[in-house]
Amino acid sequence: MDAAAQPECLPQSARFALFDRLSGPFLPLRPADVHLYRICDDLSEVLVYLMVIFSPWAFGTTQPWSIWIMNAVGYLLGGLLTIKLSVRWLKGYRPPRWGGEPGRAQAGSPRLRPPPHSWFVATLASLTVAIVVFHLISALNARATYHRDKLSFEYHPCVQWLPHSLDGNRTWFAFWSCLGLACSFWAVRDWLLGKSSGEERAEHRKTGSWATDAAPFLPARLRRLLWVLSLNGALLAVEGIAQRLEGSGKLLFLVKPRVNPDAVTQFGPYAYRANAAQYFNLLWPVTLGFWWIAHRAAGLKRKAHHLLLLGGTIMAACPSISTSRGGALITVGIAALAAVLLFTTHFAFVVRKKRDRRTQVLTFALLTLFFAAALALGYSLGWKALKPRLTQINEGFAGRARMSELARPMAADYPLFGTGPGTFEPVFQLYRGSTKTYWPAQLHNDWLETRITLGWAGSSLVGLALVTVFLRWFGRGGIHAGRRFVFLLWLALAGCLVHARFDFPFQIHSIVFLFLIVCAVLFDLSRRR
Repeated sequence: MDAAAQPECLPQSARFALFDRLSGPFLPLRPADVHLYRICDDLSEVLVYLMVIFSPWAFGTTQPWSIWIMNAVGYLLGGLLTIKLSVRWLKGYRPPRWGGEPGRAQAGSPRLRPPPHSWFVATLASLTVAIVVFHLISALNARATYHRDKLSFEYHPCVQWLPHSLDGNRTWFAFWSCLGLACSFWAVRDWLLGKSSGEERAEHRKTGSWATDAAPFLPARLRRLLWVLSLNGALLAVEGIAQRLEGSGKLLFLVKPRVNPDAVTQFGPYAYRANAAQYFNLLWPVTLGFWWIAHRAAGLKRKAHHLLLLGGTIMAACPSISTSRGGALITVGIAALAAVLLFTTHFAFVVRKKRDRRTQVLTFALLTLFFAAALALGYSLGWKALKPRLTQINEGFAGRARMSELARPMAADYPLFGTGPGTFEPVFQLYRGSTKTYWPAQLHNDWLETRITLGWAGSSLVGLALVTVFLRWFGRGGIHAGRRFVFLLWLALAGCLVHARFDFPFQIHSIVFLFLIVCAVLFDLSRRR
């Protein structure tokens, strides 16, 4: 038997050489490949920013035309990511990245092992593929097609032991949206781990640079993304407040919607005020966390980062100004938990220098001003209309509970695979007691609607993917981030999940997209050792 068949018999240096030959690139790396990679990386950044800005301003991305635009850009991001992965995997190109990346060792550089977070990446990638495939099989294996003009179902033969749908047309639309969101998530996640040109130059000036993954503040790409999110959200909040004060009932001062035409029932570009509140409650804790780490890094030297605090104050006031009962209550809950976290941990550290004590006092004053200003702004502009609605909150919960009770038999009748992604509205008519019973397009309970449409099989995949994102920070590798910043990201996601128990944030494309952006950021972060 030859030596290649028994590598354990070879010296260590020979085994390394053999491993390099077997695991090295399949194709030679050329300068044009590196140039192509950088073009794809730069174009990905532009597209991500455009999607972040477009999704809320396009009337919340609630119409098919805006959803298809977001899907098309998501597919383009997926194509760019495919090219980048091909250059890295097939040609052995290893650009500087936070947390390292598996690849062929270069001459004179330390050998690299697979990154310590590869288990999380493989798990989440597998779950993502499984979710997309679940949607695809449900669409291909449709059991029926719903004809809206006739209010009837046309049934087809299907394989019962595979996922199937009771409305193939809606499930196909859900599949294409799911595919676009999946491409967007992984493209954003991969782009964030890349280093900017300045960070790359600094990396090459170090010795043993390939072994480091520590960032002094936050990586440049992550900072830029958070700035775009925060500034866009602040402008959206200002527009929403101005529109509410103007009182015409026209979204973005342009269009009067057919549903919820009154100004008090809408906010900003969203025809449903609760959706606007859900968007802002998902964003302002992220902005506050970004300000926190920027302030701790800059201290008294710089002041530009305080714009984040101003924008976060306006966004945190918007759920109350929108008069969304659930939005206002969840804002108070998030703010209370965030205040306890930041204030207690801020004074838990021993201050050794007088300069540090000055920074500590300033930080305390700014945090106090943030929470007080958000409360005061929301109270002054929203309390008059919100107060009577809060007195009727029990009636609102009772109405939604009755609707959920009507829908629960749907989950019982289709327990494993559900009725099919996106099929709640046409199927719910079969479970109404009479034609006078309210026929909603959404259930106002995304947890139950997900179980109805995806069944336990699809819902479990989504739940496991979310748990993987939350647990990622406890692993190693990636971008190191402080506990308070990560905790505020967790609060933002948890607030949206609480919203979903009593409303339908995950039926709104712009909110789902922002949720996935926060998940992509969180999935790149890890704790310091």
